[in-house]
Amino acid sequence: MPDVVMNVDLPLPRFGSGKVRETFDLGDRLLMVTTDRLSAFDVVMREGIPHKGEVLTRLSAFWFRQTSDIVANHLISIDPADFPPEVQPQRDLLAGRAMLVKKAQRIDFECVVRGYLAGSGWKDYQATGVVCGISLPPGMRQAERLPEPIFTPATKAASGHDMNCTLADVAAAVGEDLAHTLRDTSIALYTFAAELAIDRGIIIADTKFEFGLLDGDLIVIDEMLTPDSSRFWAAGEYAPGTSPPSFDKQFVRDWLEAQHWNKTPPPPSLPPDVIAGTAARYQEAYEWLTGDEFTPLGR
Repeated sequence: MPDVVMNVDLPLPRFGSGKVRETFDLGDRLLMVTTDRLSAFDVVMREGIPHKGEVLTRLSAFWFRQTSDIVANHLISIDPADFPPEVQPQRDLLAGRAMLVKKAQRIDFECVVRGYLAGSGWKDYQATGVVCGISLPPGMRQAERLPEPIFTPATKAASGHDMNCTLADVAAAVGEDLAHTLRDTSIALYTFAAELAIDRGIIIADTKFEFGLLDGDLIVIDEMLTPDSSRFWAAGEYAPGTSPPSFDKQFVRDWLEAQHWNKTPPPPSLPPDVIAGTAARYQEAYEWLTGDEFTPLGR
């Protein structure tokens, strides 16, 4: 099993630290480094997933390039040669897993788009027939394709679960015009990506985008259309009425559900086969979507 990158310490001011990413402040820019940490049920596992951070970073960069005609994004470069001189000694660590990005004013909503009825959307639909204020046809099955993609935002929580909300809630916080722009841009991004992905054998059931404002203009920030921010299904394994296996931490979730664990820290130790299976699924998603073989660039 290859080494994993769980922690990153650079000679730069720290901007923020999340479950997976460490972000460093460069004034009007940020250096975002994605570790191999994995969280499940809002708990970070003791073990990392080999090359997971590199998969997330390189796949995000792929999508940023693919969608730049739809909306601008924060990506400047993932080439370590473009990073500050202070971190050049850590080039091997940062290769493939770090992004130099523009610093924007973050909009504190998760912009979720659903094309299929799954996850919390399925639970809400079962209870009320409505998802984030949007009424759906009666009699829909789990994982069924929706008549059209829907915008189902969520409040961005500092910790714990994000909470589903409505377009009206977003409008009350950021204004009607910006809320509608967030909705329309999110749906346009999802529609483009879903069409590209299905041609490559992957269904994007749902995904979430994060946006910021830079000089008054809307841009996409954070990650984009990765297994951590999206629900990917293999088209060949898809069948409505079931919960299709996904290209993410499904191996981990399934294993944890079978353990005697109360879903609070500390988590149980993951066995090698679960780690390897999860790593393979992440890398498979990268290869299917980009059409390129995944070869690690760094540690």
